[in-house]
Parts: sequence; structure tokens; C-alpha cells
Amino acid sequence: MRMRTTAVAAVAVALSAVLAAPAVAAPGGSGAGTGDVTGADTGDHRAAHRAMRAAVAAGVPGVTATAKDRRGTWAATAGVGDLRTERKRSPHDRYRIGSITKTFVATVLLQLEAEGKLSLDDTVDTWLPGLVTGNGHDGTRITLRQLLNHTSGVFNYTADEDFGRTYFLKDGFFEHRYDTLAPEDLVRVALAHEPDFEPGTDWNYSNTNYVLAGMVIEKATGRPYGEEVRRRIVDPLHLTATSVPGTRAAVPGPSSRAYSKLTQDGAGPTYDVTRLNPSLAHSAGEMISDSKDLNRFYRALLTGRLLPREQLNAMTTTVPVGSGQGYGLGLMKSELSCGVTVWGHGGGIHGSLSEAVTTENGRHSLAFNFNGDWAGDTGAVIEAEFCGD
Repeated sequence: MRMRTTAVAAVAVALSAVLAAPAVAAPGGSGAGTGDVTGADTGDHRAAHRAMRAAVAAGVPGVTATAKDRRGTWAATAGVGDLRTERKRSPHDRYRIGSITKTFVATVLLQLEAEGKLSLDDTVDTWLPGLVTGNGHDGTRITLRQLLNHTSGVFNYTADEDFGRTYFLKDGFFEHRYDTLAPEDLVRVALAHEPDFEPGTDWNYSNTNYVLAGMVIEKATGRPYGEEVRRRIVDPLHLTATSVPGTRAAVPGPSSRAYSKLTQDGAGPTYDVTRLNPSLAHSAGEMISDSKDLNRFYRALLTGRLLPREQLNAMTTTVPVGSGQGYGLGLMKSELSCGVTVWGHGGGIHGSLSEAVTTENGRHSLAFNFNGDWAGDTGAVIEAEFCGD
């Protein structure tokens, strides 16, 4: 669920509007460098593995995926995790999950509402007085619900051209990859622009919404948003591979390298971008996880283990965002070509494209990662897993 846009925002923490793209299958066979299937393959996952190999053929260095259904757990890899050593990807790889972070953040806010600590109908200004103002932005007219479903109209800071040149393109990235940015810095970038629309009148994906949501969590609890994610979700679900890194540049092992072209058109040399300071994404997209943990998280969420029914109903109430797609509160609903409906989110950040989806009953889930951000079709892998060829 990552949006390929113009250059400056093409990498990072963005939503895909092409989840239901048709599957692309590579020819059968498993040549050198295409990876291995791990676990019992009943045959139902063969199309997904072909789509993974097709992504590698299209230029993605490597793919790791894990699915869980009524037959058990299936994991597969394709391609390599390290272009220098040609080490294969592992089913146990941890990776940056980008905007999948948003579902964790929305879940915490909804838990706070269930506890009576806030309301989704509170205005942003109630919690962050005077912050969202200027150039037509008015936090007294924007609700927390509008932040979570991207109907606030607040400008997306990652779409700012100067920000993009500084953090997403080659020269800027290598100079600034270890910069620490406060969430207030990110909001300031957004507020230098006019709003996209009046609050509640339209829909547009904006990472600024979730930076603000993270700040509201901190105001309402008196603790960093990441600490709330850990104690409310990560620890209770025993998500042992999931972390909120803050300013930590490394990805904990086991993990693969992450690669990017760092250009507008996805052409040119390939660069190792594994190490970076993820504060440029903050609560819009900084988290790290693995496929097993993401499947467990979304199954727990959709089956009511994390939210009371009222809040889960609110989360799954969607705004139409495209054919067969709707966006709820940090959660995307997509109807695939075979009529199966999946819920989840996706995310992109430098060198990493990830997707995690599950059926509403939680009985069939899939999470996977590309360790390159310029090629491949994530939607094809989802279609193949749930619909076959």
C-alpha cells in the first residue's frame, strides 16, 4: 500500500493505491539466486512464490514472505539479502516496515479512546494547542478521526520538494542520512504549504497526519508514543522482532541489506541504504518488524484481541479511495480480483517495501518485504497468495 509518486516522495512512508493489481507469475523452476521455500508447501502458495520470483526478475534484490492459513504457516524467500556476498534472504529477516507503523499508532489512539482518555472527535488543537496553524491550516477544525483516516487536508510533509531533495535523493541522503528530526520539524515542513482541502471534504494520504497522531498519544499519556506501542501491543502479543527504533540507525539482526537507486526515475547505480536515522518518519513510518510478527499483529487486531468492538468498528469504517478500496483508521480495505477482501497496510521507506494483509476473520494472513524500493509489484504477490494465478 505504497504510493509511487514523483521523485521526492517515491521512497518513503507512503501508501500504495495498487494493491489489487493483477498477479504476475514467473516461469516455474528454481534457478540459482531465486531463494527457497521453507515449511510445508501444500501447493496453495506456489503462485505467491512465482510472483516473488517475478519481482526478483524485475530487479528487486530479494523478497521474504510468511503466510498463515488453516493449513499452517508457510514461509518463502527469493533473491538475495546482500548483493555483495549474495547471501540469500531469510524468512526470519527483520526489516523497516514504513507506513505499516500507522496501524500500530491508530490502534493505540483507539485504545485510549476506549479507556476514556480521549475522543476521536476531539480536535487536534485540544491536544496540541496552537501547533497546527498558518497557511490556512486550523487545528481547531481538524479532529483526531480525520488525522487517522487522512481526511484532515493537512499537507503531506514528504511531498515537500526541499525535504525530498534533502532526504530521498542521492546527494542529500548521503549528507543527511543520520540527521535527527523532531516531530515538530516535520509538522513545520507541512505547514509551510496550504492545506490540500477543507477538513472532512476529501481524502488525501498525508504522513503529517500520523506524526500529529503520535504527538497526541504522547500528550495524552505523558510517555513517548513508541513506549505506548511497546507496552500495549508489542509486549502483550510477544512480537519479539518488532521495535520502535527512535534515532537508532541500524536494523537489528537477523536482517538483510536494504537498497535504493536514490533517483527520481529509479535508474542508475544501486546504493546500500540500510543505515539511516528513522526520525525522518517518526510515528508515520519508523518501525521495524518481521513477517511472522506482522501476521500475528493483524490477526490479533482484526479478531478483536486489541480493541473493543466499538473501536474496531470505527477502525474498519472506511472512506472510498479507489476502485474496490477504502481507508479506515490506519487500516486499508481492498477487494482483490477474485472477490476476496483483505485488510492491512503497506509501507515504503528507503530500500524497503513491505505489505501485511489478512482476511477479516484472521484465518489467512500474509506479510512480506522487498529489500529494494524501485522495482517489483507488491500487489502481484498479494493477488497470487489469495487468488492464485
